[in-house]
Amino acid sequence: MRDILKEINEKLDEIEAKENVRILHAIESGSRAWGFASPDSDYDVRFVYVRRKEDYLKLNEPRDVIEWQLDEVLDINGWDLKKALLQFARGNATLFEWSGSPIVYRTTPEWKKITEVSKQYFSEKSAVYHYYGTANKTYHEYLTGGKVRYKKYFYALRPLMASMYIEEKHMAPPVLFDDLLKMNIPAELRAAIDELLEIKKRTTEKEENPQLPVIKAFIESEIEKQKEIADSLPDDHNKDWSALDRLFLEMLGD
Repeated sequence: MRDILKEINEKLDEIEAKENVRILHAIESGSRAWGFASPDSDYDVRFVYVRRKEDYLKLNEPRDVIEWQLDEVLDINGWDLKKALLQFARGNATLFEWSGSPIVYRTTPEWKKITEVSKQYFSEKSAVYHYYGTANKTYHEYLTGGKVRYKKYFYALRPLMASMYIEEKHMAPPVLFDDLLKMNIPAELRAAIDELLEIKKRTTEKEENPQLPVIKAFIESEIEKQKEIADSLPDDHNKDWSALDRLFLEMLGD
C-alpha cells in the first residue's frame, strides 16, 4: 500500500536539495484540508520556501514559484517567501488559509513568526471578495443544471460560510468545514448539509446527482448577499509594510 505521507516528505526533501531552498511551511490546501475529500481526491500540497540571501540580489532573480508535480495523486507547488509576504500585504485569503490548514506536513519557528505578523494584514474586504468570487464562479460553472457533482456544492458552500464567519467574527475564517458549521445555521440548511456530507462520503469526484433545492437556494441568495457586503466594506488594507520588510530581512539572516 502506498505511504502517501512518506512520499510527500520525500518529495519536499527532493525539492530542497534540487532547488537549493529551505521550506518554511508545507501543508495540505485542498478538500482534504477542508474536511470533505472524496475517496479519489488527490493531495494538494502547498509550501512556502526561502532561498539564499544572494539569490535575492541577482539581477536575474529566480522564479518565485516552484511547480513540482501534478498527476492524479499529487499536486505539489510552492511560493517563494518574498511572493508570500507580498501576498499577505495585499490581504490574499489563500495565504491565510495556508497558515490555518489543519494538515501540516512540516513547519518551522520562522513560519510561526510570519503567521503572527501576518495577522496585521488580514483584510476583510479582500477575503470576502475572494470567497464571494470563488462561490459565484463555482455556482455558474457547475451548479445550474438539473444534475450536479455534489462535491461542487462544497466549493460554493464553504467560501460562502467563510464570508459569513468574517462578517460575524471580523477575522480569518477556520479552514475546516466542520468548524464553519459551528456557526448559527438555519435548521433546514444544516439538515441538508448533514445529508450532503453523508452522501459525499460514498460518491466519487465526477458522479452526478439531482439538485438539492435547499442548498441550491441558499447558495443563490448568499452569493447576492455577500456581493453586496463586499462592495460596501471599506478599504481595510494595512498599507504600512514595514513589519513585513523587517521580517523578510530577518528570514534572510540580516
